[in-house]
Amino acid sequence: MYRTHTCGELRIQDKGRKVTLAGWIQKSRKLGGMTFIDLRDRYGITQLVVEADAPQKLVETATSLGREFVIQATGEVVERQAKNPKMDTGDIEIKLEKISILNKSVTPPFTIEDESDGGEDIRAKYRYLDLRRNPLRKALTLRHRVAHEVRNYLDARGFLEIETPYLIKSTPEGARDFVVPSRMNQGQFYALPQSPQTFKQLLMVAGYDRYFQIVRCFRDEDLRADRQPEFTQIDCEMSFVEQEDVLNTFEGMMRTLFKNVLDVEIPNPIPRMSWYDAMDKYGSDKPDIRYGMTIHDLTAVAKGKGFGVLDGAAYIGSIAVPGAAEYTRKQVDELTEWVKRPQVGAKGLIYIRVNADGTYKSSIDKFYSPQDLAKIAEAAEAKAGDLILVMSGDNMRKVQTMLGVLRIEMGNRLGLRNPKEFAPLWIVDFPLLEWDDETQRFYAMHHPFTAPKPEHEKWFYSNAKEDLERVCANAYDFVLNGTELGGGSIRIHNADMQKRMFEVLGIGPEEAEYKFGFIINAFKFGAPPHGGLAFGFDRVCALFGGSDSIRDYIAFPKNNQGRDVMIDSPSQIDQEQLDELAIDVRKHE
Repeated sequence: MYRTHTCGELRIQDKGRKVTLAGWIQKSRKLGGMTFIDLRDRYGITQLVVEADAPQKLVETATSLGREFVIQATGEVVERQAKNPKMDTGDIEIKLEKISILNKSVTPPFTIEDESDGGEDIRAKYRYLDLRRNPLRKALTLRHRVAHEVRNYLDARGFLEIETPYLIKSTPEGARDFVVPSRMNQGQFYALPQSPQTFKQLLMVAGYDRYFQIVRCFRDEDLRADRQPEFTQIDCEMSFVEQEDVLNTFEGMMRTLFKNVLDVEIPNPIPRMSWYDAMDKYGSDKPDIRYGMTIHDLTAVAKGKGFGVLDGAAYIGSIAVPGAAEYTRKQVDELTEWVKRPQVGAKGLIYIRVNADGTYKSSIDKFYSPQDLAKIAEAAEAKAGDLILVMSGDNMRKVQTMLGVLRIEMGNRLGLRNPKEFAPLWIVDFPLLEWDDETQRFYAMHHPFTAPKPEHEKWFYSNAKEDLERVCANAYDFVLNGTELGGGSIRIHNADMQKRMFEVLGIGPEEAEYKFGFIINAFKFGAPPHGGLAFGFDRVCALFGGSDSIRDYIAFPKNNQGRDVMIDSPSQIDQEQLDELAIDVRKHE
């Protein structure tokens, strides 16, 4: 037996017990004639002590130990003279009788501490060492707890966990597929699934009316802090349900996760907001509602004063930043340059200070009287001490989106986005379709299997562009603190309606049959009404851990270039493999 206890287990009540521990050397130090060793495993740290009058061989072994040596240590649990209240094991130490070196270690390239001296690149290269650090241990432990709670909750409600294939057919629509060549079927390729969408719908056709899976998915797209080429979803589907049934089920799941994992109570019921209200008020379909600073339409009160920028705009919007009237001209100029960045895309920024004494100072004083500015301030719901920031343009949604990005930035600068405060929200009544001027066609806002709201079906079957733009999807997103954690919809379960959806999306009958014939045919065999959703499991874990990045909550993540620098992947394969697959490789210029 290598150990009788873990390094985080022993307490003062274990005093006098003879124990054996095993783990890694966190650090060792000499004090007088004594040697103190901090021994670490994933459960914690225990202090070991070799006394000055210990046998010479034991003393020599103890002094030879380096950082990250793997050892086995046997001794008696004794009370510490200098207790450490910051450690769970801080009341005791182990008076050593024997040390066995199980494996030596070279000096690590960075310190295995909570605050390491290693940069992100070097820690990614030695990820297996980085995973020894306490913050990552806590992150992966939290991930395990969330998965455990999800399975318990869904199992108790009759859901079956069923695995779906990883090697499927490529049906690119939106994000790019990862493709896998077939040796046995030369010139043909599998794709890795971006989602188990069609398979979970087929399970509903098969009669498995409550399905879930904590499943790996793959998308070959550009990366951000909250995206990876391979990621994990809590994927769910239910039969014989309407939207209300789905929302109630998974609202309950999220409430259970918050309570059991974080001991946090979230609103009951969780508030709901239409997509249109979210865009009008927050400039985002995933709004952070922990603070106000909502968008206000100034078009009616700000036009007609001889200022060409605003008079010629189709839409004028604003946010009122609380307490920011004291911003200096330099600070306002910096904000103006900030909104001109490509990530925001604004041409400029107008400001109006609402001074504490009731006066106004703005960048448009030349065109607007104090009375005009007072009307604008009233429309913007600005108070004394606020700074009104104004944007305008020809496209209302584009201006609202820019104001939404600015709102988030100001929320960050003012410290209004507390990671320990949680404000969940359902976004409902999305448009079913998005028109793209460049390609002159509609795209599905969610995916082509989303059903229109029943009361909008008359518009769905119209050929008029204006009618199709009015159709709302029977869809919903779960949003938390400005992040979309999950989304889903009531699905199309009728073959004729599914064919109509493909027709609206410009997918002809032959293409639809080639790509999706299997599901259209399945709907002809008694498909039940069904719906579901998927939560981004990595995002849930990161937000529960108070982080904006999902990387620390994935054991072996990729970097911003989609590379695993630890194993140097992706990499070339040898010519013999290429020949066997009948593949020639060429690179873009």
